[in-house]
Amino acid sequence: MISFVLTLRRMLKTFFQLIRNKEFQVLLGLTIMMLVSGTIFYSTVEGFSVVDALYFSVTILTTVGSATLEPSTDFGKIFTIFYTITGIGVMLSLILQLSIQMRNEKKRPVVKDETIAPK
Repeated sequence: MISFVLTLRRMLKTFFQLIRNKEFQVLLGLTIMMLVSGTIFYSTVEGFSVVDALYFSVTILTTVGSATLEPSTDFGKIFTIFYTITGIGVMLSLILQLSIQMRNEKKRPVVKDETIAPK
């Protein structure tokens, strides 16, 4: 549990550092738009609750999948095909940016603030 908390803390710290990066901002915006559009689609067309629609959207975009939820209409299945193809790339790019930054932060040596005395 302690390891999880420390990793989560490190990930959140990295996230807030990356939020200033323009490329990361674009990827984050696209990811949020993908999740919102998927949530709206699945809740209106497929009749999922908002929470179920968001859950299904996240599981699709992270390639986890869901055994309990699936689209029942042909239109929903076709939308899911295109949603998956476009969304996985966006989500994986966001996760890749986060993981690269976390790896770079871990490798960076800790530098103490030392004042150099004049000669």
